[in-house]
Amino acid sequence: MAKRRPSGDGMVRKREDGRWEGRIVVGHKKNGAPIFHYDYANSQKELTDKLHRSQEQYQGVELTEDSRMTLSEWLDRWLDDYKSATVRPGTLKSYHMYIETYIKPQLGHKQVSLITPQDVQRLYRRLKREGRIHEHPEEGNALSDATVNHIHTMLHGAMKDAVQAHIIAKNPTEGPTAPRPNYKPKRILNEQELETFMECIRKDEVWYEFFYTELMTGLRRGEICGLMWQDFDEKKGTLKVCRTLHSKKLGVFALGDTKTSKGTRTIILPHSIVGLLRQRKKRTVSRWIFPHPTSPELPANPDSAYHRLKALLKQAGLPDIRFHDLRHTFATHALTSGVDAKTLSGILGHTNASFTLDTYTHVTSDMRETASGIVGGFMEDIFGKELKPWQESEKTEKER
Repeated sequence: MAKRRPSGDGMVRKREDGRWEGRIVVGHKKNGAPIFHYDYANSQKELTDKLHRSQEQYQGVELTEDSRMTLSEWLDRWLDDYKSATVRPGTLKSYHMYIETYIKPQLGHKQVSLITPQDVQRLYRRLKREGRIHEHPEEGNALSDATVNHIHTMLHGAMKDAVQAHIIAKNPTEGPTAPRPNYKPKRILNEQELETFMECIRKDEVWYEFFYTELMTGLRRGEICGLMWQDFDEKKGTLKVCRTLHSKKLGVFALGDTKTSKGTRTIILPHSIVGLLRQRKKRTVSRWIFPHPTSPELPANPDSAYHRLKALLKQAGLPDIRFHDLRHTFATHALTSGVDAKTLSGILGHTNASFTLDTYTHVTSDMRETASGIVGGFMEDIFGKELKPWQESEKTEKER
């Protein structure tokens, strides 16, 4: 039986065309046969330098024969074996779209173990410059920084798992830089707009209670659609948020966990919401707090809630905000009304209070100015009668 060649073992030869070829062992197939990495150069010295760099790159690496698959093949396997049962349906759908639309057309044909940081950086540049499939009226074919950043995050995770699976030696996404997300600013409804919105939804018998509850709790869209009557404790006046509803094609719904570990929470409801839900429960025939308007055995469709919001905003002549901006509206008005960040963080299901503060910096900066005025006034009430030394001097000079 032939001796198994160790990883790192190499060979150099001069080809018939005059070029130099070198190879090193970087792994083994299931039958023990070596897997080679090849380098080519026009001179022996140039080849030696390349081989030294390759030996450093593959030092301690033991690749499998799967390293010969293309990036397309690896990403398909990654989605099926690593992500299909571990991420939310919406996230999985986004991953599929990123891979099929943006990555495969550019790099999908290339062997996964041969993809370099330069390949990845070129991908990001092309996507940023001309990656958009449908031309945008303002941005043209340029893909947003946020989308390119999301693609980078996903690809980085896929290649990290490829390293762990001994399919590639190093993660080629660690060197390249992706643009930072340039998220659009949050758009909330001010007090006057809120009044207009409330007047509008009062006329909607189907969706009024849904949107009123949303404005008073700041729940995520999937969370409010996934509420069941078993989550409502009318004696204590609390609501347990413990699931998220995901909409799927063909009208099939999927229930999943809340977005974060802190997302599973029990919130104390305002008295108006407690009364509203009590009355609603008396006349319900569904296990869902907000059922589908025509099929009470099903929950309200998150997509339908989104489209209904858009219609109501247009009807009321209000700005075209996102559904998530209703959550921002609740949080902003809560903070400005004096709710502390830690309490609000628990209501919203944020991981920690610091995230809440970072998310609503525009509010907390105004609150700090207000707090400064309050503290200043308070301190002046105590010390304001006392004159500072320089003030005493000025007073003496004037008296003279």
